[in-house]
Amino acid sequence: MLRYLNSSSTCNFFLLAGPCVIEGEEMALDIAEYICNVTSKLNIPYVFKGSYRKANRSRIDSFTGIGDEKALKILRKVRETFNIPVVTDIHTEEEAAIAAEYVDILQIPAFLCRQTELLIAAARTGKMVNIKKGQFLSPEAMEHAVRKVMDAGNTQVAITERGTTFGYQDLIVDYRGIPTMQKFGVPVILDATHSLQQPNQLAGVTGGRPDLIETIARAGIATGVDGLFIETHREPSKAKSDGANMLPLEQLPELLKHLSAIRMTINNF
Repeated sequence: MLRYLNSSSTCNFFLLAGPCVIEGEEMALDIAEYICNVTSKLNIPYVFKGSYRKANRSRIDSFTGIGDEKALKILRKVRETFNIPVVTDIHTEEEAAIAAEYVDILQIPAFLCRQTELLIAAARTGKMVNIKKGQFLSPEAMEHAVRKVMDAGNTQVAITERGTTFGYQDLIVDYRGIPTMQKFGVPVILDATHSLQQPNQLAGVTGGRPDLIETIARAGIATGVDGLFIETHREPSKAKSDGANMLPLEQLPELLKHLSAIRMTINNF
């Protein structure tokens, strides 16, 4: 998997992108096809992202998914239809083996990044493991999470920066953490959408600043991140999860074009 992520002949960044959660087959295939067309033109290695279930929700009445097996089968269909890798979140040790039958990368949510048994279970599937950095952790502390996966016999690991808690209702990205975590010998990904979340809103629905996605992403590319993570949707206002910080799908081509140009410039230094 690492070979695929680093396969761009122009040394471009790679991209993990898609909807927050799988809402149905038609929407998943539509988004995947759209992004495949964009990334192929820009020579960006692409991984389709979609959660088959959302376990971490602010309110008990929030949408959690269309059913595990149904959503996982949709992820597999995306994978087979477009011949691209797919990534999804897991939340328990039992889910690791189940999800591994359908996807190429298992993602550990930020709040669970210290769960030893979860990390080991993910590692033992043989799939690549993408660990999201906890909002409560320093970049240096993520070395222990990486080491747990590697000590379990799996060297296919990545870390995703997704912001650090700043007060009660905001996050901030400390770009010093990117080179710090790259020293662990693993790819570092910047989540340009969740880094702009505004959690703990009184309404029980997480807010966000999608108008700053390009700002966050540009800074990440300039800093030298290996990959980007972007949640996107045809109509974010109608998305069933995290719509407040998603990128409208039609804005993705121009954004990726700008970011690729920045990366090419950086590569010349």
